[in-house]
Formats: sequence, structure tokens, C-alpha cells
Amino acid sequence: MPALSPMDPQQLKQTIGKGLLSFPVTHFTDDNQLNEESYRSHLAWMVDHEPAGLFAAGGTGEFFSLTLDEYANVVRAASSEIAGQVPLLAGCGYGTAMAIQFARAAEAAGAQGLLLFPPYLVNAEQGGLLAHAEEVCRSTNLGVIVYNRDNAILNEVTLAQLAERCPNLIGFKDGVGNLELMARIYLRLGDRLTYIGGLPTAETFALPYLEMGVTTYSSAIFNFLPVWAKEFYSAVRRRDREFIARQLREFVMPYITIRDRKKGYAVSIIKAGMRIVGRPAGSVRAPLTDLTDDELLQLRALIAQRT
Repeated sequence: MPALSPMDPQQLKQTIGKGLLSFPVTHFTDDNQLNEESYRSHLAWMVDHEPAGLFAAGGTGEFFSLTLDEYANVVRAASSEIAGQVPLLAGCGYGTAMAIQFARAAEAAGAQGLLLFPPYLVNAEQGGLLAHAEEVCRSTNLGVIVYNRDNAILNEVTLAQLAERCPNLIGFKDGVGNLELMARIYLRLGDRLTYIGGLPTAETFALPYLEMGVTTYSSAIFNFLPVWAKEFYSAVRRRDREFIARQLREFVMPYITIRDRKKGYAVSIIKAGMRIVGRPAGSVRAPLTDLTDDELLQLRALIAQRT
């Protein structure tokens, strides 16, 4: 794949909307430190499968467990390894001041865009969420995607105001699944933004969301089954309902059954899948917990049918 030139936010917006996205896990050693060598190897493998963009230190990358220094090292390693072959974005979040620190660290480390997570813990009114996102957008030259989920659910009016004030706001990632809200947002903002499916195991919602203008989604499964993930995405784009239904029935739904056994398994199951395919990334950090041996066996049987 040829190297890409540095992108301005609008170039980034167009590029990530044309293909499948993924969030590489962050690799840890047995003593819970960043394993940069293993992480770089995994990134190179993912790039070989040509995602439309990768998000370093995102939710699947355990952003919430990284110190600022670790975060900068993760993004720097990803930027160096990817070397412009695909767009690199990074997560940022917590309170506004900390989110700005992470945003600036990501820009300095070579990221081309940001995914803005909800503010830590607190619930806020629309005006406060607008101010939070606006301050982060204004703190960086990078393109910013807001992640609608949990305690940071922007409505269509707030999002339109943010888009008007911040030219580098390029995307909206939905982690809520409120179809009416998604419709109101798309009808109001149209192609001003790129829309990304961001619910856990986003494959489940990919086809109905495509009909609403959501042209891409983030596939965590891409971490360990990139060929399957890309085949599924291609089926979504060509609206192959028979193929999609079969894959949902035979693989995705049983996979979700394991994922839903315990809280936090949305990340844990990805690292388990990587271990099963021979690309171990270490354990998840506390407060997350790894899959049990029995759950690993069940996941192994599912993966065996897709490889």
C-alpha cells in the first residue's frame, strides 16, 4: 500500500468514510508494561490488511488505563510503524483540561485525528458538552470525531452548533443505538460529517446503519480476524443480506453471548481472540478481567470456523 501524504481534516474525513476502521489493542508485557515490539508487529499486520484508518489508544486500546506518558508512547509507536500508510487517529478524553493534554500529545506524536471520548464520570447539559468539545477542537489542528455514548450524548442541535464553530470537527461516532437521534443528526448535518458506527460489535448494526448514511464502522474483530472483518464489511456495502444474516447467526451472535457474560468483556474478548490466533497481546489491565479458560475454549471453537 503506498504511503499517504499528511492529511488536513477534510482529507481525513473523506478517507475514513470509504472503508473499514479498527482499533488496535495495546500490547502489554507479563509485568503489565507497554510491549512496543509486539504492538508494532501487530500494527504492521493490520496495515497489511488495508483498513481505512486505525485508532491508537482507543477504547479497545485501553485508553482509560494509560498514563499520559504511556499514551504518547503508544501513539508515537503507531505513527512510526504505520508511517502514513493509513490514517492514524488517537483517543482522548477525561475532563476538558486533560482531554486537551491528550489531544496535544497525540498531535505531537504524529496522529492525524482524534476520537473524543465522553468527559470522565460527570453528567452535563448540552451547553456544557458543547463547550467541552469546542475547547478540545480549538486546542488542536487535527480532525476531531465526537463519540456519542454514555454521559456525552449530543443532540442534533448541539452537534450542528459544534460543526459550525469548529471546522476541524469531521466526524460523529454513534455508540448509543438511538435510531431516531441518528436520523435527526444525519438529516440536519448531511455530508458535513463522516458517520461511524460505534456500538459494541458494530457488525450487528452495520447494515441498518448504512441505510441511514453511516458508511463505516469500527471493527474490533479486525484485530484477530481481519480477512473475515473485511469480507463482512464488503457484504454490508453491497447489501448482501443473505451473507450478513448467516455470519451474524453463525458467528457474531454466539460471539456476543460470550462477550456479554461479564462487564468489560468487549475489550477482553479481543485480546482473547488474538491469543487464540497466535498473536498474543498480554492481559487486559485492571479493572478489566480476562476470559475464563472455558470461555476461551468456546471462543476458540467459533474462530476455528472462520479461519
